[in-house]
Amino acid sequence: MSTQVASAQKRQVVRSTPADREREHRLVIRWQRFGDEAARSRLIERYMPLARGLARRFGGARDASDDLAQVASIGLLKAIDGFDVSRGFAFSSFAVPTILGELKRHARDFGWPVYVPRRMRDRAVRVRRTSRRLEAELGRMPTVDEVAEAAGLTRDEVDEAEEAGASARTSSLDVPVDGGEDESLADRWMGADDGGYELVEYRDAVARRLRSCSDRERLMLRLRLVDDMSQSEIGREIGVSQMQVSRLLRRLLAEPVEQA
Repeated sequence: MSTQVASAQKRQVVRSTPADREREHRLVIRWQRFGDEAARSRLIERYMPLARGLARRFGGARDASDDLAQVASIGLLKAIDGFDVSRGFAFSSFAVPTILGELKRHARDFGWPVYVPRRMRDRAVRVRRTSRRLEAELGRMPTVDEVAEAAGLTRDEVDEAEEAGASARTSSLDVPVDGGEDESLADRWMGADDGGYELVEYRDAVARRLRSCSDRERLMLRLRLVDDMSQSEIGREIGVSQMQVSRLLRRLLAEPVEQA
């Protein structure tokens, strides 16, 4: 909880007079025991500015995002439903921590850029706090074994938690790598067009054409396209004129390939 949020909580509790407390208790009773929607609405109207203010302070911005404001509103509703008037304290002293708890759960569950199971997120936080505490006590970075022993985990569990914790930090693909300015992460890791895909299409088209050719036509195509022989050389090889070779090659290469 930030200092600003703590101060807001303290101010709200101090400003709740006995008369305010009595009115709030009556409204809560009317809602919880008799289902009086009007009483609930009055409590919501009275404390919604507080909920929005906590959302703004929690988010660290002048204006709370719609998500945080909605989460704070849910926390307020939970406080209205769960407040125990028999305890005798002001509703605000229960509403503030309830709203903040809802905001913290939201940040824990949705504040990571990639999905990580809650169990692993909790363990990552536990390892990070243990590591910081040991660093302050030892005056140096603790070893993995020291963190594991202090946190009550195995070495493998610590390694796994640290890998999960790294998911909370992301880098822009436009960030330069190796301290230079000519190459970014996107340049290094993003895929480029693979010319092999086009070759696959060509190979498939050639295979379909060859299946429809006679043995002499396949020989003619191989001599021209693979062995790079001239039309005159091909004619001498298969016993036809250069003109016939030219006409046959034109027909073979011009005809559309039937789809498979």
